[in-house]
Amino acid sequence: MLTRPSTGLTVMVDTMKAAAESSRLRILLLLARGDLTVTDLTEILAQSQPRVSRHLKLLMEARLVERYQEGSWAFFRLSDSEAERDFLAGIIGRVDPADPVVERDLERLAAVKRKRQERAADYFSANAASWDHIRSLHAPDGAVEAALKELIGTRPFQSMLDLGTGTGRLLELFAPLYRRGVGIDLSREMLAVARANLDRADVAHAQVRQGDIYAPPVERDGFDLVTMHQVLHYLDEPGVAIREAARLLRPAGRLVIVDFAPHAHEFLREEHAHVRLGFSDRQIEDWLEEAGLDLEASRVFAPAGAGGLTVKLWLARDRRLLIADPQTLKTELKETA
Repeated sequence: MLTRPSTGLTVMVDTMKAAAESSRLRILLLLARGDLTVTDLTEILAQSQPRVSRHLKLLMEARLVERYQEGSWAFFRLSDSEAERDFLAGIIGRVDPADPVVERDLERLAAVKRKRQERAADYFSANAASWDHIRSLHAPDGAVEAALKELIGTRPFQSMLDLGTGTGRLLELFAPLYRRGVGIDLSREMLAVARANLDRADVAHAQVRQGDIYAPPVERDGFDLVTMHQVLHYLDEPGVAIREAARLLRPAGRLVIVDFAPHAHEFLREEHAHVRLGFSDRQIEDWLEEAGLDLEASRVFAPAGAGGLTVKLWLARDRRLLIADPQTLKTELKETA
């Protein structure tokens, strides 16, 4: 059962004061539907940039909104704090979307999102041939996704982190289960694609941000599920990335790794920047052990034709709860089976 965080009286009063203004409430309503820049908000609200920036400053001081940098762009998002997000959900959920002002804002927001989707489509068109070539060598993505859904189960959880999120597909896949999702990727172009895809799928409770997989810009011990889908083969030090991912898990949290089994397709290294040509079970198990994780399950997905790429899936769990309370972990495992 998910618990709701509590807030002190003084903090609650300050928070309510920050939200209790028309333009700032409109900003919160918009950010509840995805991360936006000052330029986006200026266009939607039809207000000057200094005025919008002033509202954002006040919302940040109240810890309702956070700012993050992505190259030369600055994005704003709703706070990652569970207490603030719970408070905002209560307010935003009571605002009538048919209100004339809100309706106009949402129409302009839709126009902003259409521009994002057009840019994403252009990027995909320019790179589709190489991605389709690699995809043709391994099992269909649908088979891997079905196995992921089976292993993770249907029990809701608090938070998910997707490292190397790419198109944001895993955030979309597990959106019905988590209350808060975060995707990290180093590529601004892929983040634009992920935002467009999440907008299209109407996934408003997930955010994507630019960051290094070796030092993700998120809190430690903060996630129930961390995923690394087709990421490790791009890295010089996969073991270091797995250890960092493990530090981000809550006690008894789960880490999912999807990648290729060992292969000899040198063209992937030469033409597609793959640093590693797949991973053996022993390699992954050793790295999981070093990270303090226990391997719970693995799956193999054979390629459609001879000479293709075999895909592997590994599911591991943080063992800290096992040490603290074996009976609780036993119950947790039964519920998530």
